[in-house]
Amino acid sequence: MNPMTRRGFAALAFVVAASGAGAQDIQERTIKFGHLNNPGHPTSLGVRKFAEIVTAKTGGKFKVQEFASSQLGNELQQQAALQGGVQEMLVASTTSLNGIVKEFGLLDFPFLFANERQADAMVDGPLGKALAAKLPEKGVVVLGFFDLGFRNVTNSKRPVTKGADLEGLKLRVIPNPVFLETFKTFKANPVPMAFAELYGALESKAVDGQENPFAVIASSKFYEVQKYVSGTNHVYATNPIQISKRFWDRLSPVEQKILQDAAIEAQNWQRTVSREVSAKALGELTAKGMVYNDIAPAELARMRAEVRPVYDKFSAAYDPAIVTLFRSELERVSKL
Repeated sequence: MNPMTRRGFAALAFVVAASGAGAQDIQERTIKFGHLNNPGHPTSLGVRKFAEIVTAKTGGKFKVQEFASSQLGNELQQQAALQGGVQEMLVASTTSLNGIVKEFGLLDFPFLFANERQADAMVDGPLGKALAAKLPEKGVVVLGFFDLGFRNVTNSKRPVTKGADLEGLKLRVIPNPVFLETFKTFKANPVPMAFAELYGALESKAVDGQENPFAVIASSKFYEVQKYVSGTNHVYATNPIQISKRFWDRLSPVEQKILQDAAIEAQNWQRTVSREVSAKALGELTAKGMVYNDIAPAELARMRAEVRPVYDKFSAAYDPAIVTLFRSELERVSKL
């Protein structure tokens, strides 16, 4: 056998051995992947994209089952199931995480970002990594961050054109201390409530309004029970892609890499789709009869100044090193 042939056989043997080892490192597994949004919402599309990538990368050995619309429980119930290893994956807001790592509340501070580029740079950079690093000891691993978008106020009473227009409005908010304090600053009456209960509460007038990104407002059909939608853009919402640490630790390094790579690929795809859907969703809301208004830049600047005490109050209770990093990162991304 000539040297070239020997080298060819050796290379082939290496490929066969490597592929065999890879196959042995991928077991048959089922992943229950829960979220709060309706099927067809950008979160749902991102979960399905992730499932598609994982199926391809594992040759069908991993089966990712989507559970939309809070089928596996509300946000806090699914978070607990994840920590306990009963549920494998969840994509939900950072607000549920600040119950276990309070510094995630930094990402809920109002009026942080002027655009999505700034928000992506914040969660993909040193701050996002530092926050994620605090989670494994609490039973959660973060693989990436989906886009949910800028949150905007809707209500059945009046347009919100300035901070004072929020006074007296009974608004459903995520059960989260930063959100509660923010809306109390504007003398609104914030009501913490699980998302699954929200449509019924709006319909029965138990609450006057709520705040969510345009795509959530549209896919949840809040236009049926709300009249006014105001472009407050008061918080940018990012949704961490979470996996149970108990499940993660059972995976081989090959399986872990497949899921991590799939999450980043799905994240990048989902962000683009989510922002396209958001732009279209506002048109859908007005076509369905909602009355939209922007908020003048000068009024937004006033609102931003009014909530400054919220930053100070919560920052004082957080890890000082994380707060210092947050401030330097905020300065960095504000130039984008």
